[in-house]
Amino acid sequence: MKLQQLRYLCEIVRQNLNVSDAAGSLFTSQPGISKQIKLLEEELGLDVFVRNGKRLIAVTEPGKAVVSIAQRILQDAENLKRVGEEFGNQPGGSLRVATTHTQARYVLPAVVQQFIALYPKVMLNLHQGNPMQIAEMVRSGEVDIGIATEAIELFGDLVMLPCYEWNRCVVTPPKHPLLRKKPLTIEDVAQYPIITYDFAFTGRSKINKAFEAKGLYPNVVLTALDSDVIKTYVEMGMGIGIMAKMAFDEHRDRNLRAIDASHLFESSTTRIAIRRNSYLRGYMYDFIHLFAPHLNREKVEARMTGA
Repeated sequence: MKLQQLRYLCEIVRQNLNVSDAAGSLFTSQPGISKQIKLLEEELGLDVFVRNGKRLIAVTEPGKAVVSIAQRILQDAENLKRVGEEFGNQPGGSLRVATTHTQARYVLPAVVQQFIALYPKVMLNLHQGNPMQIAEMVRSGEVDIGIATEAIELFGDLVMLPCYEWNRCVVTPPKHPLLRKKPLTIEDVAQYPIITYDFAFTGRSKINKAFEAKGLYPNVVLTALDSDVIKTYVEMGMGIGIMAKMAFDEHRDRNLRAIDASHLFESSTTRIAIRRNSYLRGYMYDFIHLFAPHLNREKVEARMTGA
């Protein structure tokens, strides 16, 4: 049994049983992966996958146990590698962070700048996705840290670290009638075409809940994956925008106006997600602390161990 076989196995599962996609992700050949999986199954004396001809269609019951153990073995192997790097005084390293566009564009730049100044030899990789994709990337070990607002709390095998709360604003063109509403009500907002986030993103459920509580059915004419797209189409006059307040910059967004909507919607909590039982190098704790100053190493370690 080889670690490479376990990597192939876990990647096939991560790629929804598509061996071709797994081969592409691992920069190897499909026949090579298939051969190694068969050798692994022969050594274990069981079938990990249910097959229809050459196509994999499901994971067998014993195969599910094998995959779970393989994932733990690969995580422990990665932890061992990090221990060696940490205590071998190697100055370099890497940090892979998955997050949403809003976090990457409006919150992380200052954090990244400080982190690079502290650790110039650490390679920082940012991956963008929706919250479900971010959680899956953390769970699979594709990234070290995930930062998102919704969905990641649904993954029980991840450690969740609350970072900060935020709310929303309504964005309009200048001289829009809503700018004269004092105070702004949810009924006022529902009168206009709305541009907001895609259902997978940034507190969309909180927005829906606010309208539903009043028996309103908003006219959502466009959904987008990030705040900049929302602002672009509001500026074009296609509707009003509902988006994260942190994503509005009055200096950059001079052709738009923002109305605080914190009284209309429940606040949302941005969290950091980490794989349970993973080993974090010192600079990873420092990155977390830069992003959320109340999360020092002691507090993170306590959450990681369940203390």
